Amino acid sequence: MLRFSANLSMLFLEYSFLERFDKAAQAGFRGVEFMFPYDYDIDVLKEKLQTNKLEHTLHNLPAGDWAAGERGIACIPGREEEFRDGVAAAIRYAKGLGNKKINCLVGKTPAGFSAEQIQQTLVENLRYAANMLAKEDILLLIEPINHFDIPGFFLTGTHQALALIDSVGCNNIKIQYDIYHMQRMEGELTQTMTTWANKIGHLQIADNPRRGEPGTGEINYDFIFKFIDKSGYDGWVGCEYKPLTTTEAGLSWINQYR
Repeated sequence: MLRFSANLSMLFLEYSFLERFDKAAQAGFRGVEFMFPYDYDIDVLKEKLQTNKLEHTLHNLPAGDWAAGERGIACIPGREEEFRDGVAAAIRYAKGLGNKKINCLVGKTPAGFSAEQIQQTLVENLRYAANMLAKEDILLLIEPINHFDIPGFFLTGTHQALALIDSVGCNNIKIQYDIYHMQRMEGELTQTMTTWANKIGHLQIADNPRRGEPGTGEINYDFIFKFIDKSGYDGWVGCEYKPLTTTEAGLSWINQYR
C-alpha cells in the first residue's frame, strides 16, 4: 500500500507552518516532510509530530542563503566548513525528530571555478556527509532538479546522479527521485524507477505542467501509482506539489490510493 507524506513546505500554505501539522493529520496523512526545519526548536516540532501521530520522513541539509537565490552549497569551493556545520545541524534535527533520510540540494554551478574544482568539491562534501550520516543510521539523498525551474542547478539528471554516487563511493547515498523534475528533464519514468530501483531512496510527486496535484497535468499518475505499489518500493511518497487552489480542495485524488 502506498504511503503518502505531505510536504509542509508546499502544502497547506493557507496556514502557518506549525498549523500545517494539524491540517495534514486531519487530511489523513501519517507522514510529513519539509525542506528546512532550522527556524524552529526541535522540541516544538517534536511535540507537533507526537500530538498528531505523524512520522517525520525527510528534510534537507541547510542550503545557503535561500532568499538570495542559493539552492545548496555542496558544489561551491570555499564553503566546505559551512557545509559541514550544516551536516551537523541536519543530523541534530534528524535525531531529535526521528528522521532517517536527509536530502542534499547540491546547488547551482558557481562561476569562477573549473569543472574539476566543482566536481571535486561536491564529491568530497557528499562523501563527508554520507559518512557522518552513516554513523547515525541516516541515509543521504541527492536530488536531480530540472533546469527550467532552477536555471543553473548543477545536478539535473538520473545518470549524472548515478555517476556522482559512484564517485562518492559510499553505500549510504541514494537518489531522491522527484517524478515531476524527471518528467521535465528526461521522461522514461517507470523504466528509470525499474532499472535503478536499488539506487532510489525516496520518491516525490507533482504533475506537469504547473507542478500541481496528480491528475492536473500530463503524467498518468494512476499508472504511476499502480506501478509503484507493485514494484516493492516500501518508502514514503512525498507530495511536493503546488495545489492549484487550496490544499484541501485538491486532495480528492488521494482517496483511491490509500
